[in-house]
Amino acid sequence: MQDASELTARLAEAKKKMEAQIAVRVVGQQATIDLMLISLLCNGHALLLGVPGVGKTLMAATLAKVLHLEFQRIQFTPDLLPADITGTDMIEEDPATGRRTRNFLKGPLFANFILADEINRTPPKTQAECD
Repeated sequence: MQDASELTARLAEAKKKMEAQIAVRVVGQQATIDLMLISLLCNGHALLLGVPGVGKTLMAATLAKVLHLEFQRIQFTPDLLPADITGTDMIEEDPATGRRTRNFLKGPLFANFILADEINRTPPKTQAECD
């Protein structure tokens, strides 16, 4: 069993390695990246606000890549439907046998790391699917 000081040292070393990898793609957003890491460690969510072009999407995608997580971005629009997020059942017919099978196609909600971009633009019914 490892003592607390050894675990803390390992965590600090892992954080330094992640920061070095993130710094290759993201410049000048250290405080935001620290807060994103804290929210992940706390099993929470992060709300990134800022003007266009400051790198919010890049930061999220880079953090997911560094942590080896599957990343998906959902662009919320007024015509987005809940099935566009959760996925849908597709009926496929085998041409040889004529037999139909139902396959579920997973939506972006099944990724490990999701960026919900401009969620305020979509109807409340679709927003409720993300809760």
